[in-house]
Amino acid sequence: MKGVILAAGKGERLRPLTDDRPKVVLKVANRPIIEYVLQNLDPFVDEFVVIVRYQKEKLIKVLGDEFNGKPITYIEQLPGEGTAKAIESAEEHVGNEEFIVANGDIYLEEEGVRELVSVFRREKADAALLVKHFDDLSHFGKIEVEDGLVKKVAEKPGKVPGYANLGLYIFKPDVFDFIKSTPLSERGEYEITDTINLMINAGKRVAYATYSGYWNDIGRPWNLLELNEYLLKTKLKHEVRGTVEEGAVLIPPVEVGEGTVIRSGAYIIGPVKIGRNSRIGPNCFIRPYTSIGDNCHIGNAVEVKNSIIMDNSNAPHLNYVGDSIIGENCNLGAGTITANLRHDRANIKVEIKGKLEDSGRHKLGAIIGHNVKTGINVTIYPGRKIGSGSLIGPGVIVDKNVPPGTLVVVKQEKVVREL
Repeated sequence: MKGVILAAGKGERLRPLTDDRPKVVLKVANRPIIEYVLQNLDPFVDEFVVIVRYQKEKLIKVLGDEFNGKPITYIEQLPGEGTAKAIESAEEHVGNEEFIVANGDIYLEEEGVRELVSVFRREKADAALLVKHFDDLSHFGKIEVEDGLVKKVAEKPGKVPGYANLGLYIFKPDVFDFIKSTPLSERGEYEITDTINLMINAGKRVAYATYSGYWNDIGRPWNLLELNEYLLKTKLKHEVRGTVEEGAVLIPPVEVGEGTVIRSGAYIIGPVKIGRNSRIGPNCFIRPYTSIGDNCHIGNAVEVKNSIIMDNSNAPHLNYVGDSIIGENCNLGAGTITANLRHDRANIKVEIKGKLEDSGRHKLGAIIGHNVKTGINVTIYPGRKIGSGSLIGPGVIVDKNVPPGTLVVVKQEKVVREL
């Protein structure tokens, strides 16, 4: 089978991290999100078909022409929005073969793909989808099932238990006929769930496989932290390929890439992952569930906890980075601090597409885009976002989100007089 990966979206809810790149290339545990999707599909497909549009050149540069020796074909999404339209874009390439479809921004384990393929074969189905039981379907459409088959994909039913769709499918090629008949939804998109309802109404056998493992729909910034924690907790092996000076302490598991130097006085409690050619220390404290990319500098008197620091970024001295995401090519001036906890310990709310959303976390720090520079003694409130390409002057208190490409400085009143 061919594996069709949907990767055309803008990822607006993940801004500022997606200001200049598709969300599927954002790194979690120092690896692009889409590579985890390809890895878990790899045992079941002989070719990857990636549907692209937004910032497609950057995605193509990251993935290249093959993955684990299997070819990757890139196809531009047809005009129109929605998963059905994205899948339709692959019609000519998949031909007359059944194929797997996966969202490029959803993480689940290989066992989910294996179970879906098994059920599809066993039920001699025309289509199949992977589902998971949740106690609260407020944010999901409900999958109504009977006798091993899907009977209906319903709207969000509210706070009730039931099966939800996980964004992994297998289709026979006649799905394209139903896609062409799929109406525009109220959201202005062509939804593959509407297509599936058309198939069911036409008497097609739509099977389902249940999945109980880890799953993450990476739609908000804090989802990146959740996935980072899961991957470091479950996948990381203690492996040091760099240099560790005498006087540094590494409590496993800690992965250190080639060319990286851990200087004396650094104290690192795993699970922590550090990329290649980075400089860590001296005299810094790196706490669990932290990933630090390639060519980074974490310097003297710096503490990092439960955070993602992407490639080519620096926290060189006197910084605290807690429960935060720092994009690529950033530099934090001396004394830049990310606050991550409200005094009342209430959940941190984050502005997403103009509306405040509850992150569900009582600890959440800054979300900083790419190519951001902060001056000395900058303080960033919990859950605040700094857009890519912005410059924050010395002594600024970032209490509101900063748009991309913005200069923020403090006007200082001075009194100068003779004593």
